[in-house]
Amino acid sequence: MHQSWTIDAIKWARFDASKVLPDVLKVIKTAAMVERNGADYGRYLCNVFKDDPEFCAVAEAWAVEEEQHGMALGRWAQLADPTFDFDKNFAAFTDMYRIPVDATASVRGSLTGELCARCVVETGTSSVYSAIRDAVDEPVLKEICKNIAADEFRHYKLFFTHMERYAAQAGQGAFSKWDRIKVALTRFKEADDDEIASAYHAGNAVTAPYDRATANKGYSQRAFGFYQERHVRRAGLMFAQAAGLNPKGWTAKALSRVLWLVIWFRGRKFRPVLASASASA
Repeated sequence: MHQSWTIDAIKWARFDASKVLPDVLKVIKTAAMVERNGADYGRYLCNVFKDDPEFCAVAEAWAVEEEQHGMALGRWAQLADPTFDFDKNFAAFTDMYRIPVDATASVRGSLTGELCARCVVETGTSSVYSAIRDAVDEPVLKEICKNIAADEFRHYKLFFTHMERYAAQAGQGAFSKWDRIKVALTRFKEADDDEIASAYHAGNAVTAPYDRATANKGYSQRAFGFYQERHVRRAGLMFAQAAGLNPKGWTAKALSRVLWLVIWFRGRKFRPVLASASASA
């Protein structure tokens, strides 16, 4: 894995405070929390794949890039909101949510399943950063999201390649198509779990008592508002591939269509805000 960009290479001097939307800032603060937590995910993966030094090296490099994503997003958020204390908010997030870093076996039941789940995550992140990149006008955020989206697409390909390797080693039937679909759908459903909700609550220093449903709604109605149909179509194809379905088949196309309808509906309130800001720019 290579590091294709650095935080110092970002053209920070181009930052334009007049093009910062408060709703966009809420999403970025949330994303900064999750991405910066990459070190914990790297430790978890290396524990789970302890007998595979080749993949452990990949996981460690991946974690470094994830942390860089978080640091870049956090720095942008501090420019957009000088009162934002990134370190303090991140500490609050990790107090609320921790992954099982000491686990010695995959929570997905198999190593192939673990890699399938990672593909689903990278599908989501690559699509959301692509959507943000195409929706916002602030030039520095646009540059950051362009870089992150490219990384996440590359990460997807990386995890997919290793998943195929493990599936081949395990032999036919050891990790069936149904197993892949089940893992992929389970991980997709977990997008509404405590990780994003805690990141939204802590990242935005919400003063009300933590409520997962409220926090998830606060995040998703904004994040889904960035999406255009083309972003969802590509994500649907990637998800289908990870789940072992034909990316060009009718099932994948139907999945993409349903996914777009769900995302359009959940982001319907924020989409006009973005359109209005873009029209007045």
